[in-house]
Amino acid sequence: MTAPIVRMEAIEKHFGNIIALAGVSFDVVPGECHCLLGDNGAGKSTFIKIMSGVQRPSAGQIFVEGQPTTFRNPREAMNAGIATVYQDLAMITLMSVTRNFWMGREPTKGWGPFRRLDVKNAERITIESMRSMGINLREADQAVGTLSGGERQTIAIARAVHFGAKVLILDEPTSALGVRQTAKVLATIDKVRKRGVGVVFITHNVRHAMAVGDRFTVLNRGRTHGTAKRGEITAEELQNLMAGGQELEALEGSLAGTV
Repeated sequence: MTAPIVRMEAIEKHFGNIIALAGVSFDVVPGECHCLLGDNGAGKSTFIKIMSGVQRPSAGQIFVEGQPTTFRNPREAMNAGIATVYQDLAMITLMSVTRNFWMGREPTKGWGPFRRLDVKNAERITIESMRSMGINLREADQAVGTLSGGERQTIAIARAVHFGAKVLILDEPTSALGVRQTAKVLATIDKVRKRGVGVVFITHNVRHAMAVGDRFTVLNRGRTHGTAKRGEITAEELQNLMAGGQELEALEGSLAGTV
């Protein structure tokens, strides 16, 4: 198996007497989509914050390309090639697609005090990056607010890839989307994976995970319930692990198998 880009070993996170994560191990290799599944309260948000440098673990170790690493802030995680696309996308809807794509990293031309934004180059790169992800923009200066939810997700993903992401963490990217927009985002994930980027797909939707996942890890109340490769586990088995297995079986029995 290819060596992981990022490996997290026995990660724990305590908030006083509350244990949010208890010995979680997880890794992602180049060109795979590793899905982390869990219901609300499973510990997914805490896991994201630790992997992206927002929080530091109470115990455990993070390795980046085999080297032990400590992230003091999100910038250090980004510099290590770990990019995170959160549910809120951190976009300004009244600003153009190009402005949102570059967001403080705009290409300039000229020199010294005469440097200015290279608008044509910025727009060209934005359009090319979006096209490579399957989105054909009418105009790069159109407002982000005119785009669909799936297209906005694609902008955020394309932006992360353009700026050198080796690992892309996607926080519930399909949770608020309809069927058609979800399909676009899942197709984008597939394109990113084929470029050799490692994708960490955080979701509670088993069907979406099964559509693009190569490996699946289930979190339940801060603990992992094992990792399985595609073909080693069914959607129903994943659902049972997320729900605690016996609890779901009991509920199905009382509801005549309709869960």
